[in-house]
Amino acid sequence: MVAFSHTDTGTAESEWAASGVAALPELPLDPSELAATAFVVLAAHPDDESLGAGGFLAKLHTAGAAVQFLLCTAGEASHPDSQTTTPEQLAAVRLTEFDTGVSGLAPSATWRFLELPDGQLAAHTEVIAKAVREAVASFGHAAENVVLVAPYRADGHTDHDVLGTVAAEVATKDGHGLLEYPIWYWLWSGPDDATWESWVRVPLNNHEQQAKANAMSAHASQTQPLSSKPGDETLLSDGFLEHFKRPWETFAWHPSKAGSNSAADAERIFDEVHAKEDDPWSYTTSWYERRKRALTLAALPEESYESGLEIGCSIGTLSEELAKRCGQFLAVDASSAALAQATERLSQFPSAEARHLTMPGEWPEGTFDLVVLSETGYYLSPDELTELLAHIEASTRPGGTLLLCHWRHPIAGWELDAEAVHAMARKQPGWSTHGLYQEKDFMLEVLLAPGRTG
Repeated sequence: MVAFSHTDTGTAESEWAASGVAALPELPLDPSELAATAFVVLAAHPDDESLGAGGFLAKLHTAGAAVQFLLCTAGEASHPDSQTTTPEQLAAVRLTEFDTGVSGLAPSATWRFLELPDGQLAAHTEVIAKAVREAVASFGHAAENVVLVAPYRADGHTDHDVLGTVAAEVATKDGHGLLEYPIWYWLWSGPDDATWESWVRVPLNNHEQQAKANAMSAHASQTQPLSSKPGDETLLSDGFLEHFKRPWETFAWHPSKAGSNSAADAERIFDEVHAKEDDPWSYTTSWYERRKRALTLAALPEESYESGLEIGCSIGTLSEELAKRCGQFLAVDASSAALAQATERLSQFPSAEARHLTMPGEWPEGTFDLVVLSETGYYLSPDELTELLAHIEASTRPGGTLLLCHWRHPIAGWELDAEAVHAMARKQPGWSTHGLYQEKDFMLEVLLAPGRTG
């Protein structure tokens, strides 16, 4: 755990502003997805939720999401040397401040006070975990899609770290999403620490920024001195509070990993989907899909390839364009229903073929200088993706291209998401990244095998 004091000057907000944190990718949840999700918001002390996630909570209220707060302590130990206010008196003040703050952020939310001692959450982890699970269960049917919002588990404050760790353990074991909000991290850490580079950003509109500002002002016992006497000084300095006046908030985002589906499940599921509709994802009619397809093709570093492989071709809309740029081309998919359309689209290319293969267990012979894995990686388990990447590494010619493109929103019922797929692909086989493009809805990445010339 890092050592710091709230009196430290710390890293100035101007340094963070120049770091690139404002350009982090957005949390890939739109208002309709927020509305369909239930949120359990955990705070170690009154004001944590307002500082770290106040604007997001206002956004949740506007979206109509179900929200419950769990407040662990009353923060009664914030002024241990006060000559005017006892811990019991301060607890009463801070609970009133908490109620005022969260009522302004999310008026329809409910909250529960766990009455745990400030600074001693490490001794009460089982109580906290039980309370979280009870809060989740109270959502009823909505409990199938829950996100926990908790302090960053390496925030540096003992109570924050304990609460964040408990939340992470419950989220992992029970299959919930997790949003971790940093607070003291912005003080003791700095832009040179690369941890924040994997986080996401939630932009705040004017209403959400004002709601957050109002909530922060409600915690006067922390933002103003209790009195003019020694021991009653302001706890949160103006410099520290600057970190929480940004027009966005930052979270470490961990989507739900509840799914246990595998490649074999994907074959059955997608056969059922394609049996109902010819184009279930609107590949041929959606501007989003057509634009993404154009960006995918433009990202390829070579104009033409000798031999291309597309893994998970679906109905063949991208396959048709890839075949034009490959001397030999193979498109594979686990869904026989989808392949019927892919076969028809590729029939105009004598050197192109669509084949039914369930990967990674089935793998074609030959080698390729282009492999495309688009909207497919997260339908595999981690072990299956590891095996698939091993096949790709063994079958890709020196200097060959691996292109990945994946939807960045949560994929219900599956273990992986876009970020996890791309992270695994970078690590294994460890090829260099030629280009990376990402926006709120999808990410597109090109990796090059060693041996490329020119």
